[in-house]
Amino acid sequence: MIRYTHRFNVNAPLAVVANFHRQAASMGAITPPPIIVRIHHAPTVLADGDEMAFTMWLGPLPIRWLARIETLPDGFIDRQRQGPFALWVHRHTFEAVNGMTTAVIDEVTAELSTHWFWKVVGGGMWFGLPLLFAFRGWKTKRLLER
Repeated sequence: MIRYTHRFNVNAPLAVVANFHRQAASMGAITPPPIIVRIHHAPTVLADGDEMAFTMWLGPLPIRWLARIETLPDGFIDRQRQGPFALWVHRHTFEAVNGMTTAVIDEVTAELSTHWFWKVVGGGMWFGLPLLFAFRGWKTKRLLER
């Protein structure tokens, strides 16, 4: 089992930050180039029990993914049901720092696939998480701190 945690503050109220992250379209909006995300099906606003099917293009490599949403009092979890990892659980937590600042905490727990190809792909993806989440934090702040 491998774990990764990233935390940043955004100067926006808790409700605004939480609502932004529950929008299915937000995933593509905060994903860094050259990664392209194409959502195949998901409700506009993600809620408990919803599923989101998408393809994440890493250059010419399409990675199909199916995630199930589990809501929590302070955020939500997207749990991979199908995809490149043996296990992927991404917990999104939102905490009010004050009335105008929100902490966003991303905690990912994963296990690499036993299949050699997906183990290599997943390992590469895991290695890139610090850059991915640094970009997501920067882009979230840019979109919400207006």
